Amino acid sequence: MCGGRRPRTMGYVVAVCGMPGSGKGEFAEVIAQQGVPVLSMGDMVRAEVRRQKLEETPGIFGEIAAQLRADHGEDVLAVRLADAVDALLLEHPMVLIEGMRGTAERTVFLARWPSDFTSLAVEASSDVRFTRIQHRGRSEDGNRASFEVRDAREVGWGLDQIIVESDHRIDNNQDLNSFHTSCQLWYKSFTA
Repeated sequence: MCGGRRPRTMGYVVAVCGMPGSGKGEFAEVIAQQGVPVLSMGDMVRAEVRRQKLEETPGIFGEIAAQLRADHGEDVLAVRLADAVDALLLEHPMVLIEGMRGTAERTVFLARWPSDFTSLAVEASSDVRFTRIQHRGRSEDGNRASFEVRDAREVGWGLDQIIVESDHRIDNNQDLNSFHTSCQLWYKSFTA
């Protein structure tokens, strides 16, 4: 779960990944409470759906994410986000990217911040994740079939690979308070 830090040259970029409903957003909220700025890759897709004035149905977010990748490359969201991260690093010792979903995105981040990038995976079982998304009320969440389609799509981008290869992991097959404690412990260890 925890790992040592490298000498800091400008600031750290931490990208959190995990399957849908694993708790990436919850992790980001806990870290944001420490004064760390958070940029969400999912918010970029949600903004594109709104920009195109599309109806927010469970499938549309995945379709737009796939369309962006097909039109502009698998790394499109990472490339678009990188300058905003650099701007935040001028003022903050750490920036969190919430929702890294594929190997192409990780490649961009590693190339941009070779010695100042680390990844963290939030892990939870499929049943736990599905139960959670049924309660969170986002427009991109649907029934079990759409949940499985979404999982398969994100695995196709390499999400399963970047989870396995993450530098840090937090298990989220636990209650919310315990998960918050795990997030805070990780943050304290990482910034010590």
